[in-house]
Amino acid sequence: MSNRLAQVTSPYLLQHADNPVDWWPWSPEAFEEARSRNVPVLLSVGYASCHWCHVMAHESFEDEEVAAYLNAHFVPVKVDREERPDVDAVYMEAVQAATGQGGWPMTVFLTADAEPFYFGTYFPPEPRHGMPSFRQVLEGVVSAWTDRLDEVTEVAGRIVRDLAGRSLAHGGEGLPGEPELAQALLALSREYDEKHGGFGGAPKFPPSMTIEFLLRHHARTGAEGALQMAADTCEAMARGGMYDQLAGGFARYSVDREWVVPHFEKMLYDNALLCRVYAHLWRATGSELARRVALETADFMVRELRTAEGGFASALDADSEDSGGKHVEGAYYVWTPAQLREVLGEEDAAFASEYFGVTEEGTFEEGASVLQLPRTDVSVDADRAADVRARLLVAREERARPGRDDKVVAAWNGLAIAALAETGAYFDRPDLIERATEAADLLVRVHMGDVARLARTSKDGRTGDNAGVLEDYGDVAEGFLALAAVTGEGVWLEFAGFLLDIVLQHFTGEGGQLYDTADDAEQLIRRPQDPTDSATPAGWTAAAGALLSYAAHTGSEAHRTAAEGALGVVKALGPRVPRFIGWGLAVAEALLDGPREVAVTGPVGGELHRTALLGRAPGAVVAAGATGGSEFPLLVDRPMVDGAPTAYVCRHFVCDAPTTDAQELARRLGG
Repeated sequence: MSNRLAQVTSPYLLQHADNPVDWWPWSPEAFEEARSRNVPVLLSVGYASCHWCHVMAHESFEDEEVAAYLNAHFVPVKVDREERPDVDAVYMEAVQAATGQGGWPMTVFLTADAEPFYFGTYFPPEPRHGMPSFRQVLEGVVSAWTDRLDEVTEVAGRIVRDLAGRSLAHGGEGLPGEPELAQALLALSREYDEKHGGFGGAPKFPPSMTIEFLLRHHARTGAEGALQMAADTCEAMARGGMYDQLAGGFARYSVDREWVVPHFEKMLYDNALLCRVYAHLWRATGSELARRVALETADFMVRELRTAEGGFASALDADSEDSGGKHVEGAYYVWTPAQLREVLGEEDAAFASEYFGVTEEGTFEEGASVLQLPRTDVSVDADRAADVRARLLVAREERARPGRDDKVVAAWNGLAIAALAETGAYFDRPDLIERATEAADLLVRVHMGDVARLARTSKDGRTGDNAGVLEDYGDVAEGFLALAAVTGEGVWLEFAGFLLDIVLQHFTGEGGQLYDTADDAEQLIRRPQDPTDSATPAGWTAAAGALLSYAAHTGSEAHRTAAEGALGVVKALGPRVPRFIGWGLAVAEALLDGPREVAVTGPVGGELHRTALLGRAPGAVVAAGATGGSEFPLLVDRPMVDGAPTAYVCRHFVCDAPTTDAQELARRLGG
């Protein structure tokens, strides 16, 4: 028998549709139910590929006795944090303020006014390591609600007032300049792990936005240390266990500082961001490893995450069934020496063990190893390595595959569109540009549809109920602008402008500040706003970057002014916490460089156009096509010279002399 979640589009919520818990989706009706019954709300927040969410579901939410108690004493509400990042952000702020830590599953107890009064994350089925059992927590909350309701409501009211009293982020004073970016680089160099690459200790997350800043900073200033940190970190990640050495694509993060053992879930956003990072690293250095990883990651996204409708699914699970039918983390990806021998025979298994770092002790659990490419100091028979890799991949295909979260998230598809379009252009892969265009078509057709707003998610071509948040508008606009530059189709510039006008009208506040939700979105206990990066660029700085690029294309003062207002926060935070505002720093690099406006009058995909796309000038915008093409303002009054394709490089619409020479264009753009 199904509960109310059977009718939703979220794969995470659908995983709970058959629970004995009488779940409600987040809705006014759920809180009305709590008010009429005079019981608290249990809010449980997670996402489909979350390992500990699955564990708690199996231990507690599938338990008939726990479910009966929950149903009798609470209104249980399930939220997919990927569909409702606003709900997640507001209550995660409360959890972190109260407990000093956060994570998923997030467990919050609320009044019927949605005010939180008790918090936690994962609770075990039995008391463990000083942690109460989930049943004990439930009984404690019921006791407090029954016997001390005045105290509970007073606590809830105080928490809401404390949250409301927290200073909202603001645009800051002035624009980030050379001093702030130099201080940010210095702070990053202090946190850099010179031995293993990356920043800080374990766990280590892929620092995609920080690397984009380092590459742009090197391109603008020539600072070799910035390029070295970027290149060494990228090599360490690509050689480690976080990267799938057989089929490409990155896992979520490394649990250790050496990049050996990953948390095995694979997210669209990580792979989109990293695909673009490695493509940009190749553009800067010509590294063959960067080229291979960019292309393999692009192919992974298309092969494993592309949906029937042409968009890209959110994630692959960390867990899958092992050979004994047990659902465990990493089962699809890890190998023992015995498994290598079974597939490859003794001699090739010995070669593969050394090549991939597979040991008898294992680097993961129960004697299994995560495949790596640990050795750089020995020459390897490339043909033999390719043969071994291909045979292991065929054998792995026989294993039970991890589950896939099929929902299409607008923001993450925007990131994928940008990555695939640029990777396709750099490496002469028109099929990747086609996949980017099809995903963009889906966003326009389904997520924008007939309404004047952008929907956050869709599944199976059906639009979800949740409104797009700032990161959706910023990242989709970024993807459309990248697609416009690569394809020469000005309609993508128009669509980006449509989305950015909504940012100006509904997401922008006083003093350059931006909000994560629109001014007419559902009112929560606090209107969320966060200018710092998490696993993806902050909506704040994603929007700032797209606004800046759009202004460079069109000359719009309104968009330029909004971008500059938003970047004030980078001046304030960049020198202090550069790892958490990497995309903002990257956008600031573009601001300091202009950004440059490049008009290529001539064939799309021709030598001059490709040279322009390969230019390293931070955040440069490119328009290509016939002279006077009304779709791109940059092409107006930009004639060919002597009938030959011609490039114009401008800053603030003041242009150098036109050139027909690709080498000269490359020199002007740092190519």
